[in-house]
Amino acid sequence: MARQKARTWKKLSSTPGPDLRIFQSRFDRLENPRNAHCLDALVLEANDWVNVVALTTGGNVVLVEQFRFGAGTVSLEVPAGVVETGEDPLDAAKRELLEETGYVAQEWVSMGSADPNPAFMDNACHLWLATGAVKTGDQHLDTGEDIVAMELSPAALQDAIQGDRLRNALSLLALSRVFDLRQS
Repeated sequence: MARQKARTWKKLSSTPGPDLRIFQSRFDRLENPRNAHCLDALVLEANDWVNVVALTTGGNVVLVEQFRFGAGTVSLEVPAGVVETGEDPLDAAKRELLEETGYVAQEWVSMGSADPNPAFMDNACHLWLATGAVKTGDQHLDTGEDIVAMELSPAALQDAIQGDRLRNALSLLALSRVFDLRQS
């Protein structure tokens, strides 16, 4: 039996919604190809993001801790941020690593990209591996940031993940492209 393929829904119209500061909302009127049922789907438009797995010359991983409003808790994560309009994702990754941690890296390798939540978001998250990272200066934080940078050994990273201390999904995805994160 031939496998069925999912079909693209026809966009009938698009209406701008409220500006949500870091997202612009819109409502797309879509038609289900299976039964012609129409619905209004909320879409959040956003700039692309970057996540950086930075490995030091000593083999440690550079991570950051910061308060996350949605979860209401301090989150352990890889350095990350927004790709500014017109900015190349690699340039954004280098900028975010330097701003959030004070580190620079010798070599940069793309690890692809992922859709953060394609159910209602239109952006991509670009994943980068930065090797030969060294601390060259201080952080350069925005007024809305309060970030603590740190290095963890690969073993301490595994402990943080297995102990549910590192729970950010995009950070886990980026790290999984470098490390085997399965629990032993």
